[in-house]
Amino acid sequence: MSDTMPAQSSDTKPSLERSGIRRIVQVLVSVLLIGVLLFLAAGRLDWVWGWLFLAGWLILLLASVIVMRRKGPDLINERGRRAENIKGWDKVLMAVYSLVLFTVPVVAGLDAVRFGRSAMPLAWHVIGGVLFIPAMIMPLWALSANAYLSTMVRIQDDRGHQVVTTGPYRYVRHPMYAGMIFFGPSIPLFLGSWWTFVPCGLIVVLFITRTAMEDKTLQEELEGYAEYAGRVRYRLLPGVW
Repeated sequence: MSDTMPAQSSDTKPSLERSGIRRIVQVLVSVLLIGVLLFLAAGRLDWVWGWLFLAGWLILLLASVIVMRRKGPDLINERGRRAENIKGWDKVLMAVYSLVLFTVPVVAGLDAVRFGRSAMPLAWHVIGGVLFIPAMIMPLWALSANAYLSTMVRIQDDRGHQVVTTGPYRYVRHPMYAGMIFFGPSIPLFLGSWWTFVPCGLIVVLFITRTAMEDKTLQEELEGYAEYAGRVRYRLLPGVW
């Protein structure tokens, strides 16, 4: 992770590979599935907060693709690649995350709409929307600075993996995950479901765990990262951790 980028031959322009196309399709399918689960659980289509939530999620994902595409398609290709040196513990964490993620729209739809057990005033929805802003900005900022921001924890020797020190990495070592801290409370509040804090809280715990384990891996295996960690003290939140 560094401000030094892998050199590209002047005669060879990077192109979107099959892995990159697969990643884009995966992302779009995930949004569709979340939307289907959300409104099936709600039992109705006239749920304004549900549609606004999906719109915000889609905007974030499309903006992420645009940011990566402008930097070059290599990062999109990496995020769809099936690499062999992914850490085993990360496969477990991400499998659990995927399962929990798809319970979020189910719990929210059932709680906020079908059974109506959570009654939130407009102010809570607005607070959820406000929290969603840094939750969007932090991942996009990290993507714009880090050409090695893979979806899985691995040392990318095949891509000349280096330490990134620019952008949000000047302040925290894992700004992408810092965004998840804001996602945790923003989704339940925006959708108006107290019960959705349960799966969203678990997602936050999973990413705090991943942050600690990934940081340990990088300090042990990525050249220059230990020195970087000595300069940038905090993993997720300045002054906290």
